[in-house]
Amino acid sequence: MPDEVIYYAVVNDLSSRDRPAGLFRRTYTDAGGLRDEAFTRDLVWKNSSSLVSAERGDLENDFIEITEKDANLLMEQLRARWTGSGNG
Repeated sequence: MPDEVIYYAVVNDLSSRDRPAGLFRRTYTDAGGLRDEAFTRDLVWKNSSSLVSAERGDLENDFIEITEKDANLLMEQLRARWTGSGNG
């Protein structure tokens, strides 16, 4: 059975649902583990504790669950925005 991955768009005071500030994913592994990662300005996925912090009451960001398809679209928008290419 493959790992289960849930994607989240990040919205804060400086962003909106239409233009999220970032992208996170949570992976539940077959072995019972959990891995949280943020898509970074370096255009790679890196470990992050932000989802856990939000679950513990940190209200700085809202994490909105999105589909894998929407996550892929958001990743391309962020890539364009952060690199200055395209209309992201």
